[in-house]
Amino acid sequence: MRALLTRSCMGAILVALAVLSTGCATGPNANPKDPLEPMNRSVTRFNDALDDNVVKPAAIGYRDYIPQPVQKGVSNFFRNLADVWSTVNSGLQLKGRPTAESLMRVVVNTTVGIYGVFDVATDIGLERHPEDFGQTLGYWGVPNGPYLVLPVFGPSTVRDTSMLPLELSTDFVSKHDVVAERNVASVTRIVDKRASLLKTTDLLTDAALDKYSFTRDAYLQYRRNQIYDGNPPDDVELPDPSAAPAPKNN
Repeated sequence: MRALLTRSCMGAILVALAVLSTGCATGPNANPKDPLEPMNRSVTRFNDALDDNVVKPAAIGYRDYIPQPVQKGVSNFFRNLADVWSTVNSGLQLKGRPTAESLMRVVVNTTVGIYGVFDVATDIGLERHPEDFGQTLGYWGVPNGPYLVLPVFGPSTVRDTSMLPLELSTDFVSKHDVVAERNVASVTRIVDKRASLLKTTDLLTDAALDKYSFTRDAYLQYRRNQIYDGNPPDDVELPDPSAAPAPKNN
């Protein structure tokens, strides 16, 4: 399973780079943040079909039939694993307090919270600071690059996609030695995450005239807010690449 996801991801990256190298876009009115829109829409249709037929039904069953305390414990467990790398990335971004709080969250929840099943850290006031390697690159000034939709993984950018091999190679679940346990944990994490998004995606489907465009814009804004810790600078209007430069006044 891990190898399949990795191959899919790498395939998407190679296709995206090939398209970029040929200068392919959607025309003079193309969104400058999404020059790969035709390919992205195709991948989105594949992902939607996979979600509608496999992932979403599993998430609905999980939500409806698994006791709520168990669901909460599962979510807490995977968040605790994520907090380990949040600690690392906060440190790489030279964020002193978030680094300390994330580290203390991992220590408290892993010990007192029984491997993270119980979120004791939040109860005692230790705030969660989700950080990933893509955010770290953004913090140090690496631009997003074009919007990119990956098979299975979904919305991303070229910058964030470039970090996927590192994230996969350091993922605690996919590195677990016992194959059966690793597979169960991988599937459970996906289903638990999808179950947490059921209400949001249902509202999106009902409200958005163009689900693809809405998702793209929401994702890019969400990532921007993450990189700037909720305080992004004012947007600067991008120049129209098709427009001729204005003549200089002598």
